[in-house]
Amino acid sequence: MNPDKEKELLEKYKKYAKENNFKLNPDKKIVDTIIKGILRNEEKYGFRYCPCRRITGDKEKDKAIICPCIYHRDEIKTQGHCHCMLFFKNDKIKVKK
Repeated sequence: MNPDKEKELLEKYKKYAKENNFKLNPDKKIVDTIIKGILRNEEKYGFRYCPCRRITGDKEKDKAIICPCIYHRDEIKTQGHCHCMLFFKNDKIKVKK
């Protein structure tokens, strides 16, 4: 794995999480594993597929699982985190009254 590519993707997901009022998993080890899995999928399949989802080989179907996948928002809303456990609900969001 390319450490620069890992760091670049980590920064991208940190920014994405912040912009969307999520946070990254506080467990750095889990985040590192997920990032490596995403980059491995990119090397193998040409796309940054979620490592926790099954790749069918049908590019049209598999578009849905390019990280961040189409499921992550609903999963965060209902479960508090996405299936991969990369993104978590940000409990520090202030609700306007």
